[in-house]
Amino acid sequence: MQNKARHHDRSIAVSTLYSLDFRGMLDADPSSIEPFQGMNEEEISSLEEEDRIFIRFLVFGTLENREAIDALISRYSLNRPIEKIDLVDRNILRVAFYQLAFSRDVHPAIVIDEAVKLSQELSNDVSFKFINGILDAARKDMERK
Repeated sequence: MQNKARHHDRSIAVSTLYSLDFRGMLDADPSSIEPFQGMNEEEISSLEEEDRIFIRFLVFGTLENREAIDALISRYSLNRPIEKIDLVDRNILRVAFYQLAFSRDVHPAIVIDEAVKLSQELSNDVSFKFINGILDAARKDMERK
């Protein structure tokens, strides 16, 4: 059950970051950002407190480290500049890179698996291969260091 909840939490975090990115608000004052974009009060209150905390952790941690995360994405996305990466894919990658490089509280294989699943659910048919390739290359480099 915990894995399904975490997957749902990551999906909410990606949706929030997507919404902020789409509206050009990634650099907004964090105190003005609602981490549950597109959710009504009933949906938010139906989340367990632990899930709300995890979603905030992902959203605000990703935003706080966005420049470094975007630099990592750019380093591993050799054939596609970050501004050309689909908005959904870009924000899936941001959440995954935040967990891989900054929080390190989840095993890299789980982070990659979750990103691939999110891509299969939220993006187009081939994006998951792109996301898997970038994250796997980053994981291998991080393991060497």
